[in-house]
Amino acid sequence: MEPVIRAEKAALAYGARTVWQDLELEVGAGEFLAVLGPNGSGKTSFMKALLGRVPLSSGRLSVLGRPPGRAGRRLGYIPQQSTLAGQAALRARDLVRLGIDGHRFGLGLPNRSAGRRVDEILAAVGAAEYADVPLDLLSGGEQQRVRVGQALAADPRLLLCDEPLLSLDLRHQRAVTELVDARRRSHGTAVVFVTHEINPVLGMADRVLYLARGRHRVGTPDEVLTSQSLSELYGTQVDVLRVRGRVVVVGAPDEPSGPHRPAPQPHAAHPGARGEQRSTRRGTPRGKQGART
Repeated sequence: MEPVIRAEKAALAYGARTVWQDLELEVGAGEFLAVLGPNGSGKTSFMKALLGRVPLSSGRLSVLGRPPGRAGRRLGYIPQQSTLAGQAALRARDLVRLGIDGHRFGLGLPNRSAGRRVDEILAAVGAAEYADVPLDLLSGGEQQRVRVGQALAADPRLLLCDEPLLSLDLRHQRAVTELVDARRRSHGTAVVFVTHEINPVLGMADRVLYLARGRHRVGTPDEVLTSQSLSELYGTQVDVLRVRGRVVVVGAPDEPSGPHRPAPQPHAAHPGARGEQRSTRRGTPRGKQGART
């Protein structure tokens, strides 16, 4: 089966600054990939590349077997929590309805059929009780539930989540991540989840893409989130500690703002690269613990 995402020697640069390079990656159906790294490391740029909003500097990238930006309704997108400019007057059900047929020219689904579908989605994401409430009256966590519903409305094969947990408390972080993971498990939807805080999704992630200093590591959480792996990635001593069931990364330097050209990485530095055997599969115990990046 063709992978949902395929990157071959993919590189992205802004002027003289290399964001990441030599990325070899395949994401399969039903896989959960967590994308980690400090501010400015290229996490959101990776998401933009998948959406077709920024071009690669070199290499190849395909999404659902097509060039980025041409996956259509087979791709769902949950953005960062943001202002509701132009949407504040919409009700929760209106936003989900846009996910069903807002992309279409002309007539969409019949009102009765679309209404039933909206009600089903709102119930599935736990937002039925505020279906008719304007978005600007909802809490941040409630708004994100509705955005999850909007992203799932078109029954996507791939779900891109760009920092959807920002500004949410732990209860709402758990609610949003559980909704996303439930969709993955029930429908085989692949998930790419960009996050600063890995703990809420570590138990769900099959693999991690960690970006830093123009370099990257790909592998299982146990392979990537180690002192040795991250020290090699950052080029300085970084400690990964287990504290009360959570993994805390200590000593990771901030991402430099100026240009940098990372040295080429050896082949062995890509444990999750295409063609290599994955060491774990979903459902296999890994003894995971929480992590903070």
